[in-house]
Amino acid sequence: MSDPVDALVLDLLEWIGGKPRLYREVIEAWRTSCPRLPVWENANERGFIERHCQGSEATVSVSALGATFLAERRHIIIDSSCD
Repeated sequence: MSDPVDALVLDLLEWIGGKPRLYREVIEAWRTSCPRLPVWENANERGFIERHCQGSEATVSVSALGATFLAERRHIIIDSSCD
């Protein structure tokens, strides 16, 4: 995984995990003003994150595409450490 943004996107998806998190919690932890590390923005542009409205609070979850990316990257990480 040579791209540092890819590594951070993977961290974001793992952090969100299998259950939705509050949008405000995710933004507070992951939004950046650094143009070199646009993790939240990159994950959104790739379609790895879904936003949902549940009552008065918006939530965020990993999309099917994001789950696939996460599963593929986990596989690569596991395989490369076994060499």
